[in-house]
Amino acid sequence: MWYDLAVRAVGCSTLVTCAVGMLPARGAVEPEAVRDAVVAWQGDAIVYAGERRGWEGDVDEEREGCTVVPGFVDCHTHLPFVGWRDDEFEARLGGRTYRDLHGEGGIARSARMLAEASDEDVLSFCRPLLAEMLAMGTTALELKTGYGLSVEAELRQARLARRLSEEAAQTATVTLLACHAVPPGMSREDWVKTACTELIPQADAEGLVDAVDVYVEDIAFSVEDLHRVAEAAAAAGLPLRCHADQLGPSSAGEAAASLGARSADHLNHARPEAGTTLARAGTAAVLLPASTLMLRAQPPPVAALAGAGAALAVATDFNPGTSPVLSMPLAIALACSLYRLSPGTALAAATANPAWVLGLHDRLGSLEPGMRADFLVLEGSDVRMIAYRPGHNPVLEVFVAGERVVGEP
Repeated sequence: MWYDLAVRAVGCSTLVTCAVGMLPARGAVEPEAVRDAVVAWQGDAIVYAGERRGWEGDVDEEREGCTVVPGFVDCHTHLPFVGWRDDEFEARLGGRTYRDLHGEGGIARSARMLAEASDEDVLSFCRPLLAEMLAMGTTALELKTGYGLSVEAELRQARLARRLSEEAAQTATVTLLACHAVPPGMSREDWVKTACTELIPQADAEGLVDAVDVYVEDIAFSVEDLHRVAEAAAAAGLPLRCHADQLGPSSAGEAAASLGARSADHLNHARPEAGTTLARAGTAAVLLPASTLMLRAQPPPVAALAGAGAALAVATDFNPGTSPVLSMPLAIALACSLYRLSPGTALAAATANPAWVLGLHDRLGSLEPGMRADFLVLEGSDVRMIAYRPGHNPVLEVFVAGERVVGEP
């Protein structure tokens, strides 16, 4: 027998492994729910996840009436940042738009706050946010630059992100949002050239980042700029990601797919036909329902994306301006209520597929033998409860690499 005393096992009423086959999983995936199940691990790796009757070892602890799922993977956040922009939220409630606030507020304002803060100020602001995310079940996430708006400031933000990734209990990747806003005093064309010839190569040379992102919008960067950045990212061997079609239609999602991007994110104004392009390219559609809610935006054509076989991921878009939401349970609930995803599809979109987006799918995102033992114990015996109670944290316990980091037995 290969079981030994180092193996630990938990029994539960329901287990959803999110083992959905080849990744990224396409369309409206419904992961199987296993009743009366056991999850077992040795060290930091899963050795068994399935029906109790298939487990030959001991069960150390029972979680009756609870559900075990993989840890949530938040594949789109704008941490690290410092400071909030709640007054901009109030201004939008009064009728101003995100475009109205762009420049005096928005990205440029967060860039100013970051520039004025010390490194320790930034880290001290972000640490409790990461702890709150962990308590809500986020065991892996993306950190993103984009509030630097100069070569050195973007590199500084990337270094701070790496420091956070080393400190955090979660696994964290770093994305260089090389083109987020045009820096003051520069033309768009000059910044794109600088990002491609200086910023991306330097960030890569220092090993600071794991991917490159571009914000394509009429107030930011163009599809042509996306092509230029894609070339620089490819030269550095870094995956491409894209903020696409959020505030208006630009076909950026389809352009990102044509460039082999790992994901196209937002997609509120994507054409329904974009799903076919994304599906053919294997580019994930990252859905960000909290920002849809906060901006009172039209929802993306989710049914068309799923129907075409595009891979779906759900993330928070956690940022101080348009989505001050760090809860993955709330993001799942909003994806169900605003986008009409089923609870099972939303769970797969919050675990297995975003792990693929971040390049972590070889070890995270599902509960299968050999995968890392990152998992959650949730209230209730059905994943429907995550979406059914928006605002409630259903997470009782969080395990990272086989160790309980939140909750008590």
